[in-house]
Parts: sequence; C-alpha cells; structure tokens
Amino acid sequence: MACTQAAPKVSSSWDPKTAAAYLDYREAWWSGWNGSARDHGTFCVSCHTALPYALSRPVLRAVLAESGPSINESKLIENVVKRVRLWKDVGPYYSDRGYDHKAVESRGTESVLNALILASHNASTGQLTNDIRAAFDNMWALQQAAGEENGSWSWLQFEQEPWEANDSNYYGACLAAMAIGTAPGDYRSTPEIQDHLNRLREYLRRESEAQSTINRVFLLWASAKLPGLLAPEQQQTIIKEILGKQQADGGWRLASIAWKWSGWTPKKLVNMWIREDGTPMDGKSDGVATGLITLALQEAGVSRDNVQLERGISWLANNQNASDGSWPATSVNKRRHALSDTGRFMSDAATAFAVLSLTENQRATNSLTSASDPSVSTGHAPN
Repeated sequence: MACTQAAPKVSSSWDPKTAAAYLDYREAWWSGWNGSARDHGTFCVSCHTALPYALSRPVLRAVLAESGPSINESKLIENVVKRVRLWKDVGPYYSDRGYDHKAVESRGTESVLNALILASHNASTGQLTNDIRAAFDNMWALQQAAGEENGSWSWLQFEQEPWEANDSNYYGACLAAMAIGTAPGDYRSTPEIQDHLNRLREYLRRESEAQSTINRVFLLWASAKLPGLLAPEQQQTIIKEILGKQQADGGWRLASIAWKWSGWTPKKLVNMWIREDGTPMDGKSDGVATGLITLALQEAGVSRDNVQLERGISWLANNQNASDGSWPATSVNKRRHALSDTGRFMSDAATAFAVLSLTENQRATNSLTSASDPSVSTGHAPN
C-alpha cells in the first residue's frame, strides 16, 4: 500500500500567478531533461506536459498582463518550428530499435502535435504562416487512407492511459480536428484539404460510440473548435454521458473515464481501482478529469449557470495546491512519488486544463468584445 503523506495545502480560490510559476518550472524541466532530448538539439513534445503548457500558458499571460511570451513558451515554439523545418532530417521521437512500429507512430503523433501547437500559437494573429502550412502538410501526408483507421493517424502506443494507449489514435484525431479549427486564416475552408478533412470527420463520427469517455470529451472539445463536426444532438449525448460520471464532491475522476466500456471485462473494472503495477488508487476527483471536462462543457456551450458545471468549476477553484500552484492528479498506470519530476506528469496536465477551464468565461467575454468592437483588434482607439 502507498505510504501516507501529508496532504498539501489547498486554496479556497485559485491563484493565476502561482499556476504560471508551476507551469513554467515544469516546462523548463521537461525541455532540459535528458529523457526528452532528441537529435539536432531538440526535445520531444509530450501530451502530459509540453502540449498542455503550449495551450494554457498564453492564457495566463493575458490574465497576468504580461508583456510577452515567457522564456519557456518561446523555447517550446522555437523547438517545434525547428523540427517542422527540419522534418526530413530530424529523427522520429522513437526509432524501431527495440520497439515495434514506433518510428511510424512517432511521426504521426508529432505531426499532429506540431500542427496544433503552431496553430494555437498564431490563432490570435490571424496569420497562417509558412511554418503552420508546413506543419499541416506534414500532418496530412501521414493521415491513414485505408482500413479501420482510415482518416486518423498512427499514434504512440505504450499501453499507458490516457494518451499513449491502444485507443489513443482517436484522441490524436481529435487533436487534429482542434488544430484545423483553431488555425488562422480560415484554414479549414482551404479547398486542397477538404478530402482529408472529410475523411477525418467520417472517422471521428464512425468510431465515436466505441470510445472511452475521455476520448469523447476530447471529441466534444474538438466539435467546439471545428463547426459541423458533430450535430447538436450528438453533442448533447456526450454531455449527458459526462455529467452522469460526476462525483459527489463536484469533480471527476480520471480512472472512471479512461477505459472503454464497450466489450468490458473484469480487468477493466479492476483498472478503475488498481494500477498495472498492483498499487491501489483512491476514489478522489482529480484535476485532469475535472479540468478537461469543465473546459469541454464550457467550450460546447454549456452555461456557467448549469448546476453540475458550476460545482465542477468550484471544485477546481478549491483544489489548487496553495504551495506550488498545481492541481492534483496521479498516473492511472503506475504509482510514482508525488514529488518526483516524473510523478508530476499528470499534475502538469491537470494544472493546464484547470487554468483553461477557470479562464474560459473571461476568454469568451473577451472574444465577444473583440468581435463587437473593431478597435480591439485593430489597435486603434474608438472614436
């Protein structure tokens, strides 16, 4: 059994400054860690640390009235741009040496992550740069065109839930849809990508019913970014499913949404409580599931007045670690020391999703203001 540790101090209202400090510290560690280092002086982009950081840190920049990107934001973008420009020269995240199919899986995974990060980074500028175009070109070139996975991408599979598991190519396809919907310059309407886009839409719709709840949460989020991906009734079905898994304390629990229930086995039921290494998991809500779900619900148009959403957001506001600015989450695969660098991986994602959720209302308001006031986007003072 896990040894008892002192519970961290939690805040009754969240602190953006300490959240930013935590995320910056963790991205700095990741980019400098030997385990993430790759050729040509680059590092790989992780689904638990680097990608959530890229999506969330700019939001905190606005909240904290910072003058520009943090050092770690700039370093991450420079790293992604470098790998996009050297796409034919850099090696994959993982080679086939000692693994099966990891080179192909690495390329598919990276192509989607690169496109999403660069599209998100430039979304506010309205400029579809050559680097973003190149990232999307790399992504489309690797889209699968036949078989059951037609329309998706090969994805890294290490039997690690929730983002490197046997069903994670669906998660990757959702990220691709988000990238397309987020890209500036009305990229989603580009004529030459329509065949690719139609195959992606068809895949996401065709396979949606067989997915785990967390994959369907990402589908819901993607549908808010890419109009027409899901019909309103399909969105409502997912929303109902999500709300039905809320816990008594107002939050959600990753282990309860990470596995498929279609064709379930006793082993899958055990997975909700026992990790692969035999260590037990508690039944507490966590920041990954709660942050991601409340974010997706808001993006899909669920009102902040919804009682269940309000309780989820309240859980986030009341569960930030007051000492280091993070939100709680642990691996559902293997027990790691909560204070170790690798033991913080899921807290990295939890903190990023919590930040995105807690600031969603403000960002939506700002978007409406920008749309109604031309001076906001042009930089000219109103008459």
